[in-house]
Amino acid sequence: MATQDIVLDTQEHTSTGVDNVKLAMWAFLGSECLFFASLISTYLLYRNDVLSGPTPSEIYDIPFTSVSSFVLLMSSLTMVLALGAIHRKDERQMRVWLLATAVLGMVFIGGQIYEFTTFVEEGMKLDTSTFSSAFFVLTGFHGAHVTVGILLLLTLVMMSLFGRLSPGAERKVEMIGLYWHFVDIVWVVIFTVVYLIPTNG
Repeated sequence: MATQDIVLDTQEHTSTGVDNVKLAMWAFLGSECLFFASLISTYLLYRNDVLSGPTPSEIYDIPFTSVSSFVLLMSSLTMVLALGAIHRKDERQMRVWLLATAVLGMVFIGGQIYEFTTFVEEGMKLDTSTFSSAFFVLTGFHGAHVTVGILLLLTLVMMSLFGRLSPGAERKVEMIGLYWHFVDIVWVVIFTVVYLIPTNG
């Protein structure tokens, strides 16, 4: 009976039988899908509106961005390994994979900062054209989401180090994992739409 009470304490159920926290996370991610869909739609509308400054074909370094994208996608694998470790009650291994995920995220953000800096030096700024505004807003907001994810991952690591991750450790890691996979999937869409679909410029 005591064991059953502990299990019930670590999960809050709704009338649908779904954990409240998980339901809230899915609702949040659903709203984020709408948010990024609007940004991507805006970019598609204005990607050929280049009245001044360099055009997409002149400015994009697709090989560099492809490597950066691969790094971010690999972070989804390390996130899965972190979740697997906490399911095995191996917090030490979980911390290793969470840190690896955070580091890969930092590498991606570093690449994005380098790319933005290069674009500005070559004459493409936020207010250069409608295209540049749509580009920087879309990719900038995604970068901000990745940065939030990195902070959440590091918070999990610190909580684990100080023994504050349990109870509910698996659920906490799973929720952050859902968010992290979401920003990775969104980047696949952004990379395809922004860098791979040809423009008229």
